[in-house]
Amino acid sequence: MELRVLNYFLMVAREENITRAAQLLHITQPTLSRQLMRLEEELGVQLFHRGKYRVSLTEEGMLLRRRAQELVSLSEKTKLELQHREDALAGEIAIGCGETRSMSLLSESMASFRREYPMVQFSIYSAIADDIKERIEKGLLDMGLLAEPVDISKYAFIRLPLKERWACWCAPIRRWRRRKRSRRRICAACPCSWCAGSW
Repeated sequence: MELRVLNYFLMVAREENITRAAQLLHITQPTLSRQLMRLEEELGVQLFHRGKYRVSLTEEGMLLRRRAQELVSLSEKTKLELQHREDALAGEIAIGCGETRSMSLLSESMASFRREYPMVQFSIYSAIADDIKERIEKGLLDMGLLAEPVDISKYAFIRLPLKERWACWCAPIRRWRRRKRSRRRICAACPCSWCAGSW
């Protein structure tokens, strides 16, 4: 399985059309079709449902897309790291994070770092804690920004000064009037001021 063929596969998966993917890859459509058929033969699975005008991924194809993206990303990251081995600090720092307030602190730190080391690039991967930890262990991410509680026993870590605040979003009051009892049950454990109102 070559990286070139994985790139072909990813382009077809993205475009959902072999002809359009072939044009973007600057190869002929029959060549691309042959490469995809060889890949399917090599893996022993069907990767695409082929229709008259479009293709879609099978379950096996979806799994390969995820793995192929990881392999291609790791390959590109390795190339960048090897190209910039001189004295100047350069390369890419891959960071996994969720949608948290601490992102503002992270973005300020990234901007400050870039002013000092302009050859360093950052890539942000947004996901839940389990996905971020998995990608760190595979070497796809250099660091992660996670909200506790999370098992950090095998990682070097620092705690950030910002505390996260959680909120409860509920439907407008008019929808709840008929279902006052169910609203009480749902909001009983919620600490927000709206839910804590008198009944």
